[in-house]
Amino acid sequence: MRFLKGVFVSVIAALAVGALAAHGQSLSSHAQSRPLVKTDAVTYLFPEQVSVPAGKPAQVALHFRIAQGLHINSHTPSDDFLIPTTFSIPDGSGVRLDSATYPAGTVMTLPIDPATKLSVYTGEFIIQARVVATAGNHLVQGKLHYQACDQNQCMPPKTIAVAIDVIGK
Repeated sequence: MRFLKGVFVSVIAALAVGALAAHGQSLSSHAQSRPLVKTDAVTYLFPEQVSVPAGKPAQVALHFRIAQGLHINSHTPSDDFLIPTTFSIPDGSGVRLDSATYPAGTVMTLPIDPATKLSVYTGEFIIQARVVATAGNHLVQGKLHYQACDQNQCMPPKTIAVAIDVIGK
C-alpha cells in the first residue's frame, strides 16, 4: 500500500511539472521575444575618481555604454517631443557643472517609419563634462537622464546615478 501511495504521489508531481512546462511554452511570441533578465539600458563605465585643480574649470570624460539592441535619443533629438539625453550635477555637491559637450548622434531610421530620421546614441559614448570643484574630496552623484528604445518601442524615461569622487587640489 505504501508503495502504491508513493507511485501515486510521483505521478501527480510529474503531471504538475508537465502542466507547468506546457504553460510556459504557450507564451505569446511577444512575451518570448522579451529578454528574461532585465538589464540597465545605460551603464556608467568610468571614471570613478578624478583630481582637478580647485576653483578652475577642468575637463572630465564620462564614459557610458548602451545595452545591445537598444538606442537612446542624442542630446539633440530630431523632434521636439523626443526626450534628449542630459547630464547634470546637483547643487551643493562642491562641484559645479560648467558645461557639457555631447557627441553627435548617429542618424537612424526604424522599420516602422523609414521616413523619420532619428538622432541616437548606440554602443559606447562619451560626454565631455567641464567641472569646477572647490578644494577637498567630493563624492558627486551626477545624473544622466535618457529614454531608451528598441526597434519597436520606447521605455519610460530614466535617470541613473553617475557617481564620481572629485578631488579638488
